[in-house]
Amino acid sequence: MSNRLPPAWSKHIKSRPAPKVEPPKAKPPSRVQADDMLLRQALELQQAERLPEAEELCHRVLARTPNHPLSLYILGTLGLGVDDELALKYFARAVSQTPQNPYFHLSLGEACLKLGDSLLAIRHLQRACELKPDLVEALCGLARAYVNFDKAEMALPLYEKALKINGDHPMVRIGLAGALTSLGRMDEARAYLKQAIERRLDIGEAYDSLVNTRKFAEKPAELDSILRELSNPRLDPDVASQLHHAAGKVLNDLQRYEEAMDHFKRAKKAAGRGFDLESFRRYVDCMIEIFSPSLLEAKAGHGSPSEVPVFVLGMPRSGTTLTEQICASHPDVHGAGELTKLRRIAKAIGFTTQAAETLRRSMIAMTANQSKALAEEYLSYLRQWAPAALRIVDKMPHNFELIGLIGILFPNARIIHCRRDAIDNCVSCFVLKFTKGHSYNADLETLGLYYREYDRLMRHWDKVFPGRIFESRYETLIADQEVQSRRLIDHLGLPWDDACLRFFENDGSVNTLSRWQVRQPIYNSSIKRWKNYENKIQPLIDALGDLAEL
Repeated sequence: MSNRLPPAWSKHIKSRPAPKVEPPKAKPPSRVQADDMLLRQALELQQAERLPEAEELCHRVLARTPNHPLSLYILGTLGLGVDDELALKYFARAVSQTPQNPYFHLSLGEACLKLGDSLLAIRHLQRACELKPDLVEALCGLARAYVNFDKAEMALPLYEKALKINGDHPMVRIGLAGALTSLGRMDEARAYLKQAIERRLDIGEAYDSLVNTRKFAEKPAELDSILRELSNPRLDPDVASQLHHAAGKVLNDLQRYEEAMDHFKRAKKAAGRGFDLESFRRYVDCMIEIFSPSLLEAKAGHGSPSEVPVFVLGMPRSGTTLTEQICASHPDVHGAGELTKLRRIAKAIGFTTQAAETLRRSMIAMTANQSKALAEEYLSYLRQWAPAALRIVDKMPHNFELIGLIGILFPNARIIHCRRDAIDNCVSCFVLKFTKGHSYNADLETLGLYYREYDRLMRHWDKVFPGRIFESRYETLIADQEVQSRRLIDHLGLPWDDACLRFFENDGSVNTLSRWQVRQPIYNSSIKRWKNYENKIQPLIDALGDLAEL
């Protein structure tokens, strides 16, 4: 979502008759008319990217007419991407004032999706579909929510309905392909992606998704098509970034590694993202200082004694998805995927890179009852995924930043730290298209320096939680799958089940960038993969320093 109104609703607003202009001596416009005029101005300012001015007008309306639904709604659209939690609250207030408006439910549902709350998203997107059954954005949003909730099969009829309503909507064919891919139905997904390309629908995303549905042994016709697209000097930067990633992926499959790395670097440059490494270093300093042995000793007995949560974490591309799939193949374990709930709880109590003192006070002042309430909030959310499971896996990789909080809230929870050869890990990150939240992936040097900070923090957690964190080394797992898998299941406190050796037969949907790989048996082609790029990645190796295993 952007900080603009959905097209259909924006059109609806614009179509409302303009307030009648009264002669100078006539009575002033009513409060309703005045509010309407201000909000029209706010919409115009929003479209002109003058967002602070638009926000100020909305607050003027709310000062005069508290809980004005359209004012709340516009404030929600302005908040997206800046403060998503606040945007969600504005949308929720708008819905409470006008519960029959499908667009309000649509935006609230999409905001929930953005924040990772699939269940709440489903509720509001279902309501939007009930109120306006032909609203394609709501159908596609609900479908995405089902995919995120590991119910991709429920997404398919929604996309098919949307396809009949508007076959040229950019969300439909690519979204349907994504749902099919998450179910492992790659051939069907490719057919829809090729249709999207033929219809010129979201070309960058379509090509990038298409080339990631298979591995290429011979040069495909799509490569020349992608390169032709890239020859357009007026190409949108985001589209260019996606196309460079797609070209790099194909060339990598064809073992044309130096050409592939050139495209990956151009993809990052086109995306134009930067990362504040110093702020992250201060954040790591803060975690190490605050979560000291003395603080953890003072918080002993806090939180919940539940053994249900399992946290699989580490750097992205370190084997977290593979580890989760092995665990989730056990009949008593459910893999919930990458959940944002813990980070949302953490943010609410001050876990941000700019609020060290707030976090310090928050953690020191946390009482046993408060910690129990926070733990129960997370557990309640977790239980919605699999009420009867003995263990539920949250495999959000960046929960490695929150191990201190995990240790307090869930003293009996299992923590699995996935590690991998540092250079391989970073190269695997670099060659993939990550979201803006992973902007440390913008260039090779920054990525290597970020990895060093991750490593520094993990060494601290190992020190203050001795014996609590099980380290799953990717290379060890590849070398002896059964031995390492048995260790994983033993760490979970569960009896061994041979299904864990057949993780690639797991019928559940997979919604990460590893979704193609984890449907294959164990393979070792990713070990020391970085050597294919050795002449192109010296800035990364230099930044990693002594962590680089040459």
